[in-house]
Parts: sequence; C-alpha cells; structure tokens
Amino acid sequence: MTDRIEKQGLQVDVRLAEFVAREALPGTGVSEETFWGGLADTVRTLGPRNRALLDRRAELQAAIDDWHRTHRGERPSLREYTAFLREIGYLLPEGPDFTIETAHVDPEIAEVAGPQLVVPVMNARYALNAANARWGSLYDALYGTDALGDLPEGAEFDPARGARVIAWGRRFSMRPRRWPKAAMPMSRATGSRAARWCPHWRIPRNLRATRGLPRLRRPSF
Repeated sequence: MTDRIEKQGLQVDVRLAEFVAREALPGTGVSEETFWGGLADTVRTLGPRNRALLDRRAELQAAIDDWHRTHRGERPSLREYTAFLREIGYLLPEGPDFTIETAHVDPEIAEVAGPQLVVPVMNARYALNAANARWGSLYDALYGTDALGDLPEGAEFDPARGARVIAWGRRFSMRPRRWPKAAMPMSRATGSRAARWCPHWRIPRNLRATRGLPRLRRPSF
C-alpha cells in the first residue's frame, strides 16, 4: 500500500512530497507551505468542475453508443447524424469571434524557440508526415529568402523560382559520394533526376541485381 502524508488537506504520496521538498522547490523561492497551499486551493476549486466534465463526457458517450446500437446496419445521412449530435449537445452552435490574451507565461513558452516534437520512427505515417513537413519548411525558406542569391519578386508564385528551389533541394539532399555532407547521400549523382522513390522490396525482381541502380548510401535512412 502506498504511504501517504497529509499536506494542506491533501493526501500525498511520500515519495512525491520528498521530491518536491528536496529537488523541485530548492532554488525557486517557493516554500513548501506556499506550494502545497496553492495546489490544495486549485484542487478544491477545479476538482468539482473536473468531475462534472467527466460525468458529462460519460453521458455523451453513452448516448452516442446507444444511438449506434439502435441504428446498427443502417446508413444514416450526415444530416441526420449531425442533428442527433446537436440534440444531445455534442455539437454546439458556433459563437461569435473572440480573442484570448495571456499573462505570466514563461519565456521558454512565449519567446524561446524550442525543438520540434520527436517523431516515432516505428510509425511510418508519422515519419512520412514529419519528413514532408520539414521539406516544406526548407522549400519555403529557400523560396522566401535570399538563400538562392536573390529575393522573390512580387506576391504571386513564380514557377521558375519554384523550379530553382526544387533543384537546389534535390542537389543538397542527394549529392554523390564525393560530397559527404549530403542530407541523403546517394550511391551516384542521380538524385536530381529522380522521378520515383520506393523501398527495395518494391523494386521489380529483375531490377534488384542491377548494379547501376541508384541507392541510398545509408539504407537506414
């Protein structure tokens, strides 16, 4: 059974209390009494509201489950399903425009640029989306800055400049082996002329033994 200790009316795991006292608070200027008092006030203020929201979520889920059981095997229209969701309060009328202002936000959140989220390489879809997003960012940077030696002219898209951007990106990512700093070095300089990419197991059997077939120098990419 977990050992607990009383802190400002809260039952707190002893290990958590020790962590707060020995590691979290020292150097912050916040006392244990202030910390636990503030947390207790927050729990007492928001606890009932949180429980009510959880109960409301359970009610909505139960209503949706019942609806699907009742209409099993049917093909209801989108209008009918939308009306049902509005009836139970799952969908609400769109309100007026509004603005939100915040205060007391830590600089690490409000001002300092942080790293992007880590992408799980085990999920192919996530990894592909992340790669596409980063290539899009690179293309945007090349198109909109003077990285190519000049700035874009006018607000309309310039197809010629777009072609230069894509050509630069291909040269950068797939340089031949004599340029070791390539993002995705190829076995030979054919990346800029690539028309299609595919994993090795999708290559037709009669082409797998072709020595001249361009490949990534690091298949782990």
